[in-house]
Amino acid sequence: MRDESINYRHGNHSVGLAHVHLVWIPKRRKKVLVGNVKMRLAAILNEVALENDWLVKALEIAPDHVHILVEHGSQVAIHQIVKAMKGRSSRRIRQEFPHLCKLPSLWTRSYYYEATGKVSTAKVTAYINDPHHS
Repeated sequence: MRDESINYRHGNHSVGLAHVHLVWIPKRRKKVLVGNVKMRLAAILNEVALENDWLVKALEIAPDHVHILVEHGSQVAIHQIVKAMKGRSSRRIRQEFPHLCKLPSLWTRSYYYEATGKVSTAKVTAYINDPHHS
């Protein structure tokens, strides 16, 4: 039975809720995600999510990695979320902060993902919001 307090996403032929926890790092694990770069990156990631009808449930940007918990629809593959977020952010951040062009690319090709259920979503949110990353 569905929990009525949760806002499920409704598609033409589906009802549900999907969350994914994503983590990725800058090339060579450089500690470049600080100050204005960190603030601008957060804005870009939220902008990408808004444009795609995704919801950023939690976001933590540490100097050398990004944690994000995203709620998304059933028609979206995880790699599409990663591609949109890493692609847009890399291009914009490197345009706005030329010192980052010294890296061969802003992000590595790899990323970590974990699809979360009702119970683990709360735990992942608490983990991301814990200030231990700074």
